Amino acid sequence: MSYIKATQLLPIDLLVKVQEYVDGKYIYIPKLDDNKHEWGANTSTREELEIRNKRIYDDYLKGQTSDCLSQKYFLSVKSIQRIIRQQK
Repeated sequence: MSYIKATQLLPIDLLVKVQEYVDGKYIYIPKLDDNKHEWGANTSTREELEIRNKRIYDDYLKGQTSDCLSQKYFLSVKSIQRIIRQQK
């Protein structure tokens, strides 16, 4: 997230009104509900994790242990167990 100076963005009358409440402080203005996106919607991360999780489950079905999968995929044993549970 990057910051934008309010003086470059807001009309002066609105800026003066905002300063009455938060003079010199940082504030976060959330997106409108219509502008929000689900996690991973703008990148391929979600798809990459789905592919990785399917590979983990396939390796598990081929007999690899959770400890072995943990080392292979650089995840905790608990994370591997959770992924296997979800894939079943």
